Amino acid sequence: MHVFSVSGLTSAVKEVLEAQFPFVWVRGQVGNISRPGSGHLYFTLKDEDAVLNVVWFKGSQGFVAPGEHDPVTGEVFENGRGAELCEGREALCAGRLNVYPKRGTYQLVAELVQEYGVGRLYLEFEALKRRLAQKGWFDSDRKRKLPRGPAKVVVVTALKAAAIRDFLRVASDRGLSSRIHIYPTLVQGEEAPKQIVKAINAACESGWPEVIVLVRGGGSIEDLWAFNTEDVAEAVFEATVPVVTGIGHEVDTTIADLVADARAATPSHAAQILWVERDTLAQELDALDMHLARAGHDFLDDREARLSHLQKALFWLSPEKRVLYMLKRFTREAQGLERAAGAWLQSKARDLGLAEARLLGLDPEKPLERGFSLVRVEKTGRFLRSVHDVAPGDGLDVRVKDGSIGAQVVDGKK
Repeated sequence: MHVFSVSGLTSAVKEVLEAQFPFVWVRGQVGNISRPGSGHLYFTLKDEDAVLNVVWFKGSQGFVAPGEHDPVTGEVFENGRGAELCEGREALCAGRLNVYPKRGTYQLVAELVQEYGVGRLYLEFEALKRRLAQKGWFDSDRKRKLPRGPAKVVVVTALKAAAIRDFLRVASDRGLSSRIHIYPTLVQGEEAPKQIVKAINAACESGWPEVIVLVRGGGSIEDLWAFNTEDVAEAVFEATVPVVTGIGHEVDTTIADLVADARAATPSHAAQILWVERDTLAQELDALDMHLARAGHDFLDDREARLSHLQKALFWLSPEKRVLYMLKRFTREAQGLERAAGAWLQSKARDLGLAEARLLGLDPEKPLERGFSLVRVEKTGRFLRSVHDVAPGDGLDVRVKDGSIGAQVVDGKK
């Protein structure tokens, strides 16, 4: 049998308890509030059957200055808020269990303390958010692109609220010739979700708007709760045209914001998303006008160049021009042939002259003019070329320039 010491048992309980309950939510009635000078808060949570000691350290309490928002609920506090607890009220606490060995007791070390109503709404918000996220209702790839400068817009909001005035004021200085239809609804209270759903469905069934806008001013999580209901989320999801939300302030995020095709930080910002300022449109128009003028000049220059090219091509493809071109070409070739023939004839004439000169040089009678003679042997009729061609007594015919002379061989000498 193992026997524990008091401290050993307390340490074992501490290890088991803190390991099994690292973070818990606990609801109960607040009592025995103690506020020492350290700034820490000590109190108890109790129900009909049990009491739990709670410590809320100063560093976990935080302080919300005027105009700032609650990081859990998104609520904006006009007058600020510190650590507020009231005896007898129900509260929802979140934190870790801790064993305090000096007293042999366990306690809750609180990280978050809320009045039960607010805490319940936050839990419902987170539960619905997780469920719709799993269904893909927040996916960016299913969200539609907003039309640029829509001409027909439906706004779903409270008719006398400041939100619609802010939206219309900004819209009046933006866009061109847009028409806005307001579908009045409650935006707070039990009947608000039904009216918002009805207005969205009616706008879609009319087939008139290009976009639907949901706007509402800021407030607490309870004030904005109509936009955290599944019915409104489903109406936004099923809408046949894009939906823009401008609910509360920038820090306020509702389920409708997450489902919508576009979320604006405020009602005024929703108008800024939909329409561009007219001065900007005028500048864009001037830029387009200059671009169009440049494009027009470039187009005309290009067409002029192409026309010139086609005219040149047409000139060369014209049958008349081709005939003229062929005639000119034939004339040039004929002239070239004529020049070539003349040169050939001149060359042949020169060759003929040279041949004639050579032929004249070979004429056997030409030397007679220079005093030479031709001697032919009478008995053979051949020219006498050697002393061996004749014998004494042979008759000779001696031809000179102006006639012939008969002769007889008397003797031959070498």
